[in-house]
Amino acid sequence: MERITESSSNYDGLETMSTRELLSNINGEDQKVAIAVQKILPQIENFIDSCLPKMQNGGRLFYMGAGTSGRLGVVDASECPPTFGVSENVVVGIIAGGDKAIRKAVEFAEDDENQGWKDLENYKISKLDTVLGIAASGTTPYVMGALRKCKENEIVTGGLTCNPGSPLGTEPDFPMVPIVGPEFVTGSTRMKSGTAQKLVLNMISTSLMIKLGHVKGNKMVDMQLSNNKLVERGAKMIQSTLKCTYEEAKELLIRHGSVRKAVEAKN
Repeated sequence: MERITESSSNYDGLETMSTRELLSNINGEDQKVAIAVQKILPQIENFIDSCLPKMQNGGRLFYMGAGTSGRLGVVDASECPPTFGVSENVVVGIIAGGDKAIRKAVEFAEDDENQGWKDLENYKISKLDTVLGIAASGTTPYVMGALRKCKENEIVTGGLTCNPGSPLGTEPDFPMVPIVGPEFVTGSTRMKSGTAQKLVLNMISTSLMIKLGHVKGNKMVDMQLSNNKLVERGAKMIQSTLKCTYEEAKELLIRHGSVRKAVEAKN
């Protein structure tokens, strides 16, 4: 199978380019990414609409990947608790090689087609859960082995890859394949492919959290108050909603612990 993500860059002689030329050419390639994602919005929608009722009944969403793809899944999952106030077990990011692989590559971790399912079993994976495999190449054994075991156990699967025709782009219940073309640096899928994956993951988690009730209007009413900036943001939300002073809003926020609870207490 020919992998578009591994095909030769549209540019050559990169080392001879000026800084401005490098930036301009990278930016030109990056502008193709949002268009590629736009073309698969129906597929993203179908995945979200399948996942939502399961999560409404206590199911979890798992992201699985290796290398950059795994890190992007871990990042998106780890941002859900502080942003939306959900448990860390609602959206779970799993990376080949374990948490140490977030910072440093773990040799051959992605080549073990049995380890992914073992990692899911550690979470007592069930039919109520949904598993999204992420791999720019669409062939990563760690991911594909896990998804195939999921299908054997009637667990709904999604796939996020930038290679059409790949196993990850054809075998899951809900494949999502933004075709971004060759990378600026040949094969460097942390670039356009990674950007596409980041955009799609943002869409998935944000849409699900909104539909699960963690946003009111356009406000993150359940966000965790983990630093002064977020306390200030929360207080301003309350001030705007209740038409009170900033000082009153901040006092309500600190007393009740969240924007939602503070507003509900006054209504």
